[in-house]
Amino acid sequence: MAMVLSEGKLWLRIIELKKELDAVIMAHNYQRPEVQDIADVTGDSLELAREATQLDARVVVLCGVRFMAESAAILNPSRTVLLSEGTAGCPMADMINIDNLRQWKSRYPNATVVCYVNSSAEVKAESDYCCTSANALKVIEAVPNDEILFIPDRNLGHYVSTKTDKRIILYPGYCNTHHRLTMKHVMRAKQEYPDAVVLVHPECRAEVIALADAALSTSQMIQYVKDSSAKTFLIGTEEGLVYGMQKDNKDKTFHAISKVLICPDMKKTTLEKIAETMEFRKNVVVIPEEIRLRAKRALDRMLAIA
Repeated sequence: MAMVLSEGKLWLRIIELKKELDAVIMAHNYQRPEVQDIADVTGDSLELAREATQLDARVVVLCGVRFMAESAAILNPSRTVLLSEGTAGCPMADMINIDNLRQWKSRYPNATVVCYVNSSAEVKAESDYCCTSANALKVIEAVPNDEILFIPDRNLGHYVSTKTDKRIILYPGYCNTHHRLTMKHVMRAKQEYPDAVVLVHPECRAEVIALADAALSTSQMIQYVKDSSAKTFLIGTEEGLVYGMQKDNKDKTFHAISKVLICPDMKKTTLEKIAETMEFRKNVVVIPEEIRLRAKRALDRMLAIA
C-alpha cells in the first residue's frame, strides 16, 4: 500500500526511518530532484561503488536501479541493502545474461572480459574486471592482455577503442536512453545555443560524440563544468544530472540536449517509494555467496585500478 503523505511529512518520516534503521541513502545523479536532495550521498556508478565500501551504517537505501543496489550488496555483505523501487532495472543490463556471455567467451577464449558495471551480479561474476564510464579506459589499459571482450555496452566500448591500441571486441548491447540521442538532436540544440559547451556521455552513439566538446561520465561532467569558465552548457546524458549541475553552479546555465534523455527506470523512485521501502523493509537485495564473491573479485580489481 502506497504511503499518502505531503512532501514535508514524507521528508520527516524518511529522516525518522533513517535513525530507526541506522540507514544511509545513496542516490544516482539521474534521480528526481527531491530524491537527490534527501540523499546522504549522490554520485555516478563509480562514486557510489566507492562510497559503499566506506559506510558507517547498518542499512543502505539505494536510489537507482537494480545493478547499482547489487554492487552495494556485493561490496557490503555485512549490511542490508534496500533498492528504493523494486522494479527499477536497466534495459542494457538485461541485454546480456550468463548464457550469452559464455557463448562469447567460447568464441574469444584468449580475451579478458571487462564488464561495465551496468550489468547483473551474475554477469559480473563471470567477468574478469568491472569498469565504469569514468574509468573504462584506465581499467582496459591496466589489463595485462591486448585482447579485451567488452560487455555489454557497444557505444562505450567503441569510444574506449578509439583511445587504446588494444583489440576491443564489442558485445552488441546499448543504453536505450543515450542511444536515442541523435546527430539531429545535437545539431538542433547547438543552433539554439551556439555558444554552449557540449558535453555528452560515452554511452552515446559515435556520431553524437563526434559533435561534442567532450565525452565524459557524469562525475567527470560535474567536475568539468565546475572548472570551466564557460557559462552555458548542453548536457547529453539523462536529464536528472542537469538539476544537480544547476544547483551547484548558480552562475551558469544548463540545458539537456533533448527531451528524449529520460530514463524511465531512474524516474520510478519517489519519496513515497523510499519511505515505503524503509517502513516495510522491502526490496532487500540478496546475492548468493558464491556469486557475490566472484563478482566482488571483478569489482575489487576495478577499485584497485581506479
